[in-house]
Amino acid sequence: CQDSTAPSGGPKATTGEGGIPLSSPDNPVELPLYEDIPAIADGLPAEAGPLKVYNWNDYIYKKVIKQFQDKYNVEIEYTQFAGMAEAMNKVQNDTVEWDLFFPTIENVGKLVAAKRVQPWNRTYLTNIDNIWPSLTDPWYDKGGHYTMPYLTWKTGIGYRRDFVDDPSTYDMPFDIFWDPKYAGKVGVLDEYRETIGMALLRNGGTDFNSTDPAELKAAADSLIEMIAAVNVEIGPGDYQKLAEGTSHVRYSWSGNMNYAQYFLPKGTDVDVLGYYYPPEGGWEVANDTIVINKDAQSPVLAHMLVDFLSDIDVGLTNFGYEGFQPPFVGVDRATFLKAGYIPPALENTLVAEEDFAQGQPVAPLSPADDQVWQDEWARFKSGA
Repeated sequence: CQDSTAPSGGPKATTGEGGIPLSSPDNPVELPLYEDIPAIADGLPAEAGPLKVYNWNDYIYKKVIKQFQDKYNVEIEYTQFAGMAEAMNKVQNDTVEWDLFFPTIENVGKLVAAKRVQPWNRTYLTNIDNIWPSLTDPWYDKGGHYTMPYLTWKTGIGYRRDFVDDPSTYDMPFDIFWDPKYAGKVGVLDEYRETIGMALLRNGGTDFNSTDPAELKAAADSLIEMIAAVNVEIGPGDYQKLAEGTSHVRYSWSGNMNYAQYFLPKGTDVDVLGYYYPPEGGWEVANDTIVINKDAQSPVLAHMLVDFLSDIDVGLTNFGYEGFQPPFVGVDRATFLKAGYIPPALENTLVAEEDFAQGQPVAPLSPADDQVWQDEWARFKSGA
């Protein structure tokens, strides 16, 4: 197979860090198990804690955290991050203490190759059957040795219906981000894989994970053109800025749009919020994962929290605040809409299991190909 350090161009690399095969929906991979990093034994008592959680900002409802703490008389120490690149850098360089970490799919293989995570012991996960089987035995971690899924989303166009045109009126809906009439009111995610991926699709590409240097350069060139056209903002906070009206259109995760309603000024109708994702799919659909530190000080508590979050009642309570949807079996659309307080204007933020087959994930890349992406991202941001 092609070496992971081979330069980009030509056939895609087939191996990533540590020689681990690169996974994709069409190429599922079982990640290696290591004799020196076993799962914890069955039937161990819970530790005294604290349980150290490293996760996105405000990504577990504080009410749910308190319920877990009260139920098990234990403290959760919640350390937050604002972006995945920041989080991975801190994890890989041991500058943050954690028992549980919530990485995105493309980073799981890196953590396994670096021997930073331990396998799950599913005897502690009594609620695992509540989760879509496709995510407890996923293509990026066949057998689910190292990951449990957390929440799901689609990545599309969040917008204010009272300020901008419906994105579906554009021949290519992503063109709305380049429309000069919205200058100063446009924003994109500060996530290099997703925002460059969006530009790839806008340029007529079909592969959200392209490793063609020419396509990646053209995508970055298009993003640089966006700077001149609309003075684009790169960063988080889309939900708050759309709600306040300081942004009018953003490249957004679907869950953030559900969350935005809580930031609307008093008296503003929730129907001013809109979200566009193509009905035929093709754009990003994804989930994040939960992993356990190989050196976790509270591994039993870690299992217990993930099992707690996998309880349907708890998960729907969490969804009602977070806006990002848990991948629950047997929960119908009407129940999700009610639990998530989702207004009709935002119904297409909901994620169905079949959406994963129609959409594209952010998939793992070889280190050499990933560096090309990062270099193009740096070129874009240097002009922003």
